[in-house]
Amino acid sequence: MASLAGHLLVASQNLLDPNFVKSVVLLVQHTEEGALGVVVNRPISKSVQDLWREVGGGPCSNTQLVYLGGPVPGPLMAVHREEPLAEIEIIPGLFFSASKPKLDALVMRPDPALKIFIGHSGWGPGQLDEEMNQGAWLTMPTDIEMVFLDSNELWVTVSRLIGREMMQSMLHIKNIPDDPTVN
Repeated sequence: MASLAGHLLVASQNLLDPNFVKSVVLLVQHTEEGALGVVVNRPISKSVQDLWREVGGGPCSNTQLVYLGGPVPGPLMAVHREEPLAEIEIIPGLFFSASKPKLDALVMRPDPALKIFIGHSGWGPGQLDEEMNQGAWLTMPTDIEMVFLDSNELWVTVSRLIGREMMQSMLHIKNIPDDPTVN
């Protein structure tokens, strides 16, 4: 299967894992060795400021919420738009970092296009491909706006876009109105 890095995985109704109900995962890496992603629509009730106080990162005025990136423990991670502080370019203009010096610098910047994650989502070799073959995940390429869309709206918005694309493809419909009731 081709790499899905830079795509969104959207939990389908067939996905039974409670860690991923109505989740949207941004895939950072997807290779033959496995896949790594972060859930971009699962904020927790802790701010970056609170987290930085706990991890000894020094004073921080960033009041954005921290996200639960998935059930796999690991280092703090960030998705952002600051190329000089990037470790991986996910898609053009969207970057990933996990090193402490880069995270320290990122949280001090006023840019709202930043998400900090505790934990991540991970799959072993072939595991994600198998889950996709079982219909557990729907997928679509992402863009920067989608990644930073309000968390409460993201799953519904992405699911609607994927459903529209599937309907157009299966029924060979050229245009579907945003609101089908005005049809």
